[in-house]
Amino acid sequence: MPIKRFVECLLPVTACNLKCSYCYVIQRNNRKMQQAVLKYTPEQIDRAMSKDRWGGVTYFSICGAGETTLQNEIADITYSILKNGHYVNITTNGTIGKRLKEILEKAEGYVPHLHFAFSLHYLELKRLGLLNTFFDNVNMVRAAGASVMVQINLCDEYIPYLKEIEEICIERVGAKPQVAATRKEEKELQKIELLTEHTPEEYQEYGEEFDSPLFRFTMKNFNVKRKEFCYAGDWAGNLDLSTGRFRRCYSSYVFQDIFKNPDEPIRFLAMGTHCGSPFCMNSSHFMSLGVIPEIDTPTYAELRNRKEAGWYADDMMEFLSGKLYDSNEKYNAIKKMESNIVGVYDDLLRMGVRTVKKFRRR
Repeated sequence: MPIKRFVECLLPVTACNLKCSYCYVIQRNNRKMQQAVLKYTPEQIDRAMSKDRWGGVTYFSICGAGETTLQNEIADITYSILKNGHYVNITTNGTIGKRLKEILEKAEGYVPHLHFAFSLHYLELKRLGLLNTFFDNVNMVRAAGASVMVQINLCDEYIPYLKEIEEICIERVGAKPQVAATRKEEKELQKIELLTEHTPEEYQEYGEEFDSPLFRFTMKNFNVKRKEFCYAGDWAGNLDLSTGRFRRCYSSYVFQDIFKNPDEPIRFLAMGTHCGSPFCMNSSHFMSLGVIPEIDTPTYAELRNRKEAGWYADDMMEFLSGKLYDSNEKYNAIKKMESNIVGVYDDLLRMGVRTVKKFRRR
């Protein structure tokens, strides 16, 4: 089944059982230790997720602002999306085994459409005695038939332990972890920087020890401004699961509440050439899936799977080896003009928000 759309879903639960120094929520001082308050019930969300409404099979990637699986409704939300015929990724720290089992049990029959991105927060897991719990849960999910990825956030405090991390991952999950580049996320930061005291070249060299396609692709696109016509907003988007707000991309301030009336069509319109971000903030999702057709990229699966360890089930491998431009039509000149008109409006909204933020900092 070809992939029609990709949606990055925020579940703004800020509760977490770990305290990683590099966590963007901690860096921004937003760790409130609270569950997300859902404006709509899982049943209402279910109605909003029909395959017809999304135009085809969509990949929904769910990530919390804390630990995703601490949200009470996560199993119900995941099941609602799966039973509508879609695929789901859940990003997790892998320590809440009871909730992972609940998700798998509720998703019975749809487990091959489930993907878990396990973030290995190595030093916190060692400190809390949860390393075995983490790897046991990864293997439990794999045994159930779901696909997995294990990744680390490359940060300076991990550098003395890189060989140790590599060896335990090979022993417990059959391969080295994939590597995510870690950014500074302070609220007052005026430009995007890597979270390291090392030079970019030194940082790259440490990451290369893991032979990670994910890391190489992320670093290749870090701070590279995209000026091509981007189909995020049509072929992809951002969804806040607590409010139903669907935005065209991270930098877009134009949104619609897609949960309020599930019978209304969703208005899809590409960002075009009006991206307000200094670079594609989640290039390993959006760009690898093909939101900018003229850029040749590895597939989503190639960036994450470790073939030698078989992290991906066959169904997931096939699905995430597709590109969005294979199942969507490119815009003609008139449609591109329409998206750029809305883009100008988005630019004005963005400028207004930034002006307000600058005023508040004074």
